[in-house]
Amino acid sequence: MARIVPARVLGRSRHANRAPLALVAARVVKRSTGGDYVLTVKGNTPTLRAKLKKLPWKDIPATSQTTRAHGQRATRTTKVTEVPHWVDFPGAAQVAQLRRTVTCNGAKTIEVVYLITSASSHDAPPDVLAGWARGHRGVENRLHYVRDSTLREDLSQVRTGRAPRTMATVRSTVIGLLRMAGWDNIAAGLRHHARHPEQAITLLLTC
Repeated sequence: MARIVPARVLGRSRHANRAPLALVAARVVKRSTGGDYVLTVKGNTPTLRAKLKKLPWKDIPATSQTTRAHGQRATRTTKVTEVPHWVDFPGAAQVAQLRRTVTCNGAKTIEVVYLITSASSHDAPPDVLAGWARGHRGVENRLHYVRDSTLREDLSQVRTGRAPRTMATVRSTVIGLLRMAGWDNIAAGLRHHARHPEQAITLLLTC
């Protein structure tokens, strides 16, 4: 079974003619862990997301699972196919569409996300990939918590244009680098590297 490291798409890809931060993140994950990655394609990569949305998903078999908890019903539908030739993430093997439909008190909400993974269909069939995606969601929630509680993101005065998204990317990158270097306590890692700035540069260049 492949070892999976969840990772966010940290910036626009080559498809949007911007710095390929997500490609860098994918390379870092594969090099530092020796495992596979799962990247979530979000709204900050609109061109790539639009191209993935246009794939013939209606012709691809689906795997569904329905759960009931806390007065709501959630149905998760996963469709997986081979990676298209125009997806240029290193080692990418599959792309997936995940649709989450939640019904609560008669109201229905639908969320659709797309994934890119380096895991093969043997290591990550649809039901396995769906499980990784749920774990990925938990990792992202933890990331947002650290950005707010440790890096005080909600108190930031940077609010103009693309600057807030850029700063969020920088904060996420810092947290990811510290975790890959073995720091579970991000605040302690920040204090350590503030005292030893030369190690911060080494971390940036080697992780």
